[in-house]
Amino acid sequence: MQAAAPKVDPAIAHAQEADRTRQRQALELQRERVLSERTSNPHRRSALENALADIEEKLSELGWTIHM
Repeated sequence: MQAAAPKVDPAIAHAQEADRTRQRQALELQRERVLSERTSNPHRRSALENALADIEEKLSELGWTIHM
């Protein structure tokens, strides 16, 4: 006999989903800002590329995909 899955409080589930949505939106804004940066400085460009990779990794953890 399998144990019954614990019941999830709908209010908690909704709050968690809202939190994920806010996190995703904040990361999307950060991504757009990084993509809008223009620089000829190789060190700054490298930092921006690293920041973009980090942001996109966090977004993918939230189930985000690139919308083109």
